[in-house]
Amino acid sequence: MNKVDNFRLQFPNDNKEYVPIMIGGMGVDISTSELALTAANLGGIGHISDALITDVSDRKFDTTFVSDKRKQFKGSLNSPDKSLIQFNMIDIRQATKNHIGKTMEAKKGSGLVFVNCMEKLTMNNTRDTLKERLNSALDAGIDGITLSAGLHLNSMAMMQDNKRFHDAKIGIIVSSVRALRPFLQRAKRSNRVPDYIVVEGPLAGGHLGFALENWHEYSLPIIFSEVLNFLKEQNLNIPVIPAGGIFTGTDAANYLADGAGAVQVATRFTITEECGLTNKAKQEYYRAEEDDVEVNTTSPTGYPMRMLRYSPSIGGKMKPNCESLGYLLENGTCSYVEAYERAKAASVDGKTFEVFEKTCLCTHMQLYQCYTCGHYVYRLKDTTNRLDDGSYQILSAEHVFKDYQFSTENKISKPALIAKAS
Repeated sequence: MNKVDNFRLQFPNDNKEYVPIMIGGMGVDISTSELALTAANLGGIGHISDALITDVSDRKFDTTFVSDKRKQFKGSLNSPDKSLIQFNMIDIRQATKNHIGKTMEAKKGSGLVFVNCMEKLTMNNTRDTLKERLNSALDAGIDGITLSAGLHLNSMAMMQDNKRFHDAKIGIIVSSVRALRPFLQRAKRSNRVPDYIVVEGPLAGGHLGFALENWHEYSLPIIFSEVLNFLKEQNLNIPVIPAGGIFTGTDAANYLADGAGAVQVATRFTITEECGLTNKAKQEYYRAEEDDVEVNTTSPTGYPMRMLRYSPSIGGKMKPNCESLGYLLENGTCSYVEAYERAKAASVDGKTFEVFEKTCLCTHMQLYQCYTCGHYVYRLKDTTNRLDDGSYQILSAEHVFKDYQFSTENKISKPALIAKAS
């Protein structure tokens, strides 16, 4: 009977074998160190993320990067021009050392911990900050780097002089052969092809690599097959890892039987104890119905984004918080800043208004008020028990991981019902 445990992932030039389950890198510490370490301890691969890494460091290690930055650039608070705001590279390096370094020190088991690094975090200085983020992650001892949210045409070159450039695993997330081809061409200049390729389909959570008007016309099985065939034509032996909409162990096993090196999954881990979402947010994910899931253009990145329609970030009243965070600033502005100013100018008193056009993604993600999700979030309620008070039982990451690994016939194993509190 087909199940994930019948397969193992092996990277090129690596004799070790891994359980072919990769937990995706959900940013702003939603994919926490604890979640990634659980996957690694069980022989699989877990991701952390470097999104808002200075904020993550402040919360976990009592640093003051965010408040210090806000004080430094407080002169820009009431201006739509944010061009003076810059990240301190020493802060980025130290925050990375804190978050990634401490995670790697805690790692046990035979698996791996990767970091998800989004090119689209422009930070008012895309090239320098991206180079610092990539190299600081390598220096902090990360097992691998997954390049996401962009084409990453220069990312390999940014790392090629690092002493760990050929030691750590490096992969990229793409949604088409068209996006993969130029990346491979540029990567060859650095004498380095990726160790894996994550193929993300249209049912994935968060930002999508498709246009808003036609994302639903694409299919992960078809894109996955196209990438496999392209790599075969190029005589490249690179594991391909499908992602987006893989909800059961049987879904995963079917891809593995069709030639996948592993699968990347995330939605079912959002409601685990180890996930960084608040308990309130986890319960909101559980109560979701299919009609609550939407793809919209509220993200300032320009990418369509899947989230729950009752996400507090939609129509928020958040004043731009670029001085503290500002991860999406580019050339001194962000499309949320522009949308905020337009809504403010159109209001009667300049004070009472809502911004539906875009969302302050940095701040709402920081506060866990942007309910990004995979398409099948509405099925989460079927994976657990409903308690007497109407809430849903939170699962352990180990339970979900092992259900993916050992389940068959599209079955999902629910946890033992927790004892009712006295």
